Amino acid sequence: MRRNTTSPLALMLAAPMAAAIGALPATAAAFEVEMEGYVRQGLSMNLQNPRETDTNDAYRLSMSRSTMRLDTRINFDDVSFTIIARGDREYRTPYLRRLERAGAFDSSNDRIEDYYNNAEIREAYMDLPLTRRISTRIGKQQLAWGETDFFQANDLIHGFDFSWRSFLEGENEELRKPLIMATFDIDVPEVDGNLQLFFRPGFDRKQDIGNTFDIEGGRWALQPNKGVDFQGSGGSRDFIPYDYEHPEGRFDEQTFGVRWSALTPGGIDYSLMYLRHHNPDPVHNAAGVVGEFNPYKGRVGNVGAAGSFIFPIVDTIGATASGYAAWADAVFSTEIAYTFDKPYNFSSDRGQPIFAGGEGSSGIKEKDTVSIMFRMDKIVDLTNTFLRTSRPSFASIQLFNTWIPSYSRSDNLVSLVGYEARQERFETFVTGILGLNYNNDRINPQLAVGSDLNNGGAFFVIPSVEFAYGDNWRVLVEADLFFPLGNRKKSSDDLDGSRDTRTIGYFDRNNQLYARFTYNF
Repeated sequence: MRRNTTSPLALMLAAPMAAAIGALPATAAAFEVEMEGYVRQGLSMNLQNPRETDTNDAYRLSMSRSTMRLDTRINFDDVSFTIIARGDREYRTPYLRRLERAGAFDSSNDRIEDYYNNAEIREAYMDLPLTRRISTRIGKQQLAWGETDFFQANDLIHGFDFSWRSFLEGENEELRKPLIMATFDIDVPEVDGNLQLFFRPGFDRKQDIGNTFDIEGGRWALQPNKGVDFQGSGGSRDFIPYDYEHPEGRFDEQTFGVRWSALTPGGIDYSLMYLRHHNPDPVHNAAGVVGEFNPYKGRVGNVGAAGSFIFPIVDTIGATASGYAAWADAVFSTEIAYTFDKPYNFSSDRGQPIFAGGEGSSGIKEKDTVSIMFRMDKIVDLTNTFLRTSRPSFASIQLFNTWIPSYSRSDNLVSLVGYEARQERFETFVTGILGLNYNNDRINPQLAVGSDLNNGGAFFVIPSVEFAYGDNWRVLVEADLFFPLGNRKKSSDDLDGSRDTRTIGYFDRNNQLYARFTYNF
């Protein structure tokens, strides 16, 4: 919806704003209001029986989530204001009730809806040109750096909320946590370049930093932990809480970054960046009264009975490049990020139960870490094949590797605290996507696959199809299928876990059928 007006009400609203920023006359101003958004219903069903419940929950509804989002943009001559609001409400399915009775979400001491429900102003910012070449955006916003979607290499400014649907949501801007920042863009047209800087003063809420995972025992808790609330098991609110005020990673500590991006004469887009940020994934600070007392850098912070999860501040330098290669008729992209002193959990005695001296609960070691991505995007013509698409299709193959140059097997680093699998020197993942189009883009199937090359070829398969009805209605049906293969599963009665369970194995017996109905307005 758009509205152009110079009505008395418009003048009353515009004048104070213009006076505040000094960018518009205080007596009269024309402005344009743009509003758009969607109403969405998401449903998911278990395709397997999770081993943690005492009832066969295969083919039971695991999620019924209603969402409304409203984007409002107010445009003046040179200044614009954007507000993005979103609300989520969940139905308490019988499956979630059983998880709740088993102890999930005990840390909130409230109903399960209070964990999944949400209503917030996700973004609220002002865009303002400062000079002919310099512009700024101030307020709560998202800033994505990098070239990859499945993994975080240079896209490290924000954390992601994986608590309600793990990493499977296609639009990562819906999972990314916006932050209060000031960003500056400086155009350098002489060399087809742009310098971008951001400064985050630390005005955000505690929960806005770092990646949030389901450690409360809900539907996306890693197996075999559904129904187990690691924050408040046993009626306590502080068994292993998130510590957002740890001295090495306070939520209100200032973070910042700078990125130079440009186009070479040969047609290669590239960027170079430096970033000071919170480590995306939380690490376990072994500073509780259970197990070993080995606090990170000797600093205890706010801990529970078995320590806490913290987000230490780290530094990353990175680069990206992408360009078209005529010989392959494809676009090739690469991304590299070097993180200094990245924190990893380690075990002093492998094979011991979680938080009793083993499975990563012995403390934290720092290792410089290199993340590397290579990707090929290509348009493939399948119109004359047996698939008979209505137009050429999009295909993408991506290789992602994590490398620890100073790796030593004796460090006993673990891939994830609570699981016995070692962190390897090289860990490699490959993904592929093929998107098809039929009936003038009204029917759009897609197949996404991924494989963990370190662990017996464990892989996932995500077939989906989206139906487009006119300009407003979209229906997505998707299956999320996990095949651990070499990832030996961790069972609920196996306190020692598994030396092979990682990535794909974390989601064992968590196959889902997902349907999403969206009305765009």
